[in-house]
Amino acid sequence: MSKSTNLVLLIDDEPKIRRFLRAGFELHGGFTVQEAENAAEGLRTATFNAPDLIILDLALPDRRGSEVLELIRSWSNVPIIVLSVEANEEEKVRLLELGADDYVVKPFSVRELVMRVRALARRTSERRAARATTGSDRKLRWKGLELDPVRHRVFVEGAELQLRPLEFKLIQVLLEHPGRVFTRGQLLEDVWGISGEASSRTVDTHVRRLRERLDVYGEAVETVHGFGYRLKEL
Repeated sequence: MSKSTNLVLLIDDEPKIRRFLRAGFELHGGFTVQEAENAAEGLRTATFNAPDLIILDLALPDRRGSEVLELIRSWSNVPIIVLSVEANEEEKVRLLELGADDYVVKPFSVRELVMRVRALARRTSERRAARATTGSDRKLRWKGLELDPVRHRVFVEGAELQLRPLEFKLIQVLLEHPGRVFTRGQLLEDVWGISGEASSRTVDTHVRRLRERLDVYGEAVETVHGFGYRLKEL
């Protein structure tokens, strides 16, 4: 992370869990933790304090955590880890699709959560550094398809597309590396930020949806049989 102090915003309505996590992060991670006990306080704090990372419990008293996730994603790309009692893969994929960067099931080990935060922070920092070096904040184009990574918008022949967070990340990764073949495992890691924890069918499903949303430019995303996907070279 770029700032000298790594600020983690913890949004959870259970005081014991907040105290437990604060102690764990300060002891094992060297992070500064800011707490919010409900969705309203969490959204207000996220807006004005610009945390480096957010840990979001899905079971909040005043609003569903998934709604909070969507609201934050509408104006910020801050890394978000969600906490849930649901362990099934469908729920995990749904939350990742809404824009979560990682998914942790309760009960969990504080040390494991700290490790996940460190890994996510490292990936975020590396991506920012890579973009600063390569100038990848410039607009990406493929014929009439244009992606603006700074404004987080995608256009086809001048008309803006409404893409879900994972669809945006998927087409951005492909546009950044035209002609490069990505295996499903590589896309799970680069787009979803996970290593083989979800079925490769998840990738196929999202590629199919992305092609449908891209309409006439769906042909830009090619299937490389036996390997994965790539953006067709011009």
